[in-house]
Amino acid sequence: MGNKTFQWLSRRLSSHRSQYWALQLCGWGGYTLLTFVGSFFWVYDHWIHSGYIAVATSAGVVLSEAMRFGFHRLWSKPPVTRFIGSLLAVILAAGVWAAIKFGGSLWLYGNDGDEHPAVLATYWFSYSFLILMTWAALYYGIKYYRASQTQQEKALRAESMAHQAQLKMLRYQLNPHFLFNTLNAISTLILDNDGRTANNMVTRLSQFLRHSLDNDPMQKVTLAKEVEALMLYLDIEKVRFADRLGVRLDLQGESSRALVPSLLLQPLVENAIKYGIAQLEWGGEIGIKARVFAGELLLEVIDNGPGMSEEELCLIGKGYGVGIRNTCERLKALYGNDQRVRFRNRPEGGLSVNIRIPYEQE
Repeated sequence: MGNKTFQWLSRRLSSHRSQYWALQLCGWGGYTLLTFVGSFFWVYDHWIHSGYIAVATSAGVVLSEAMRFGFHRLWSKPPVTRFIGSLLAVILAAGVWAAIKFGGSLWLYGNDGDEHPAVLATYWFSYSFLILMTWAALYYGIKYYRASQTQQEKALRAESMAHQAQLKMLRYQLNPHFLFNTLNAISTLILDNDGRTANNMVTRLSQFLRHSLDNDPMQKVTLAKEVEALMLYLDIEKVRFADRLGVRLDLQGESSRALVPSLLLQPLVENAIKYGIAQLEWGGEIGIKARVFAGELLLEVIDNGPGMSEEELCLIGKGYGVGIRNTCERLKALYGNDQRVRFRNRPEGGLSVNIRIPYEQE
């Protein structure tokens, strides 16, 4: 029962209007209680005085609502106009409220003291002005806080949209060399009257492009699905290179279930084929290794090509190559400082690309 009541209250207080009236009732309820307790020991007829307090509180609620209406109209005005207008609204409301309370007090209890009516009027006005000014300060404080929160949410939303647009832009920048080489290979097969192989190559190309365009770049896929898409690309390249291209996969332990950005490996493998395997007369081999260690997924793409010079390795960190640069920027956008990409020449020959990202599962 208690949990249902809490859920009902949470739903009721989810709107700004409900929150406003909850604060309004709590504030004026507290004022009523303090006024009653403060005058309990010197008032003789508590019933009449309770009625007087109820009238004074009701007048305060009505006047605060009138002030809120005025503040709402002034909200879009320049700061100076808003300040002066709000101050005049508080002064006017305080004057009306003081007149109601002062008049009611004189009518009920008379003026038995020696104070001059002007002194009493000043007291009642100052007292009313202080309370209503506090109400106005709280109102504007909450309103400015909400406006700040709204602006912050808009800024975060805009940043998120820009972040997504950047990832999609990087994701869809397919290397035109790949498409050119593939179409050129298909054209060669057609000229050689090898229609079956050309048809198979077109089918694989359409499957790869469909996978590339259908998958949301903001969503991650398992490494097993990523390798499956990569094999579509490699099947196309195998038609071009025939027996000159070998592929070796080594997915250890739980690595195949790890989540990775879609088409993460394709630019790296394409780069290895272009600058590694294609440079060798007898072709070579592409290796893809993956393992999980200390809560991280460790990926490695290797080839047995000629490798790279030290100058080229230094340029890689500064954005060498469109595919490599896009891969590095995607990883940085997705993982921030929780990722690493390292390029190094292998002692036995060829280049190794090592990627370290947090290990995540579906």
